[in-house]
Amino acid sequence: MNTLSILKRCGSILAFCTMLAVAGCGGSDGGSGGASTGTLSLQITDAAVDTAEHVYIQFSGLEIQSADGKRTTLYYCQDPADATKTVLKDTACTTPPAPKQLDLLALNGGQAEALLNDFTLPSGHYSWIRLMVDTADPLDSYIVVLRTRYELTIASGDETGLKLNRGFDVPADGSADFTIDFDLRKSVHVTGTGEYMLRPTLRMVDNVMVGAIAGTVDNTLMTVTCDPVNDHPAVYVFEGSGVTPDDIDGIAPDPVTTASVKLDSNDGMYKYMAAFLEAGSYTIAFTCDAAADDPIVDNTLTFSGTTTVTVTANNTLTHNF
Repeated sequence: MNTLSILKRCGSILAFCTMLAVAGCGGSDGGSGGASTGTLSLQITDAAVDTAEHVYIQFSGLEIQSADGKRTTLYYCQDPADATKTVLKDTACTTPPAPKQLDLLALNGGQAEALLNDFTLPSGHYSWIRLMVDTADPLDSYIVVLRTRYELTIASGDETGLKLNRGFDVPADGSADFTIDFDLRKSVHVTGTGEYMLRPTLRMVDNVMVGAIAGTVDNTLMTVTCDPVNDHPAVYVFEGSGVTPDDIDGIAPDPVTTASVKLDSNDGMYKYMAAFLEAGSYTIAFTCDAAADDPIVDNTLTFSGTTTVTVTANNTLTHNF
């Protein structure tokens, strides 16, 4: 073979190798290569229950499962740099565990507490989140009623935690931000033996897609139909327009959430706020009978002022009863 033929062949081989290298560089992305990451933020809020002064839930960590079955477990641990603070780690605690105990009754009316803040995860689709709760000790998770503490029994809480089977995506080089609504009015039940059971009803919403409904309840309506001391007025929020309001009993229509009506001592007005509602149409109604609404019993509640409203993302709709 002459020198010219050898040079031509080497040139062809070099061009072919260069083409392969370029194709190889462009062939990997976040979905297949798994190299890209995003961040996840998660906070918790509560639709209040009226018969308690406090409801404490203790979280020891979280589990997150991706669509391909890979599970990430996160633990609340004592910050090695500051023993008064808590850090979240994706490995077992090397410092003492520092569980996060929250009074959920302080997290209503649009208030929320962070469980996870800009935590870096591989980008992609995730199948579920599990909140790991502590119930072994009487003062891990408990309720306070008339200044008396009662242990909260959470079915399968220690073994499986509180699972949310809602899929979500963590975008590559982006962020996902969600709120978990822990609806205590739907969740707390007193047994015939006086035991307080927690049957958690959780919903998770994307914070960039939610709005709120807020307003006042006329003082005359409160004094004529309600006993402000002994009754527990609330606004019930049902998904869809033209819904006939009903109690919480696990049978449709159940409210998406409820909002307690409280007296604002600054201006003497009775006010409510139902927050973290996905954009859409809702039926709202006022009742004085919220305290009588047992989530596992079919109760008869009296509603008034039933109307349909439309919630838009990132806005608070005002509706007064």
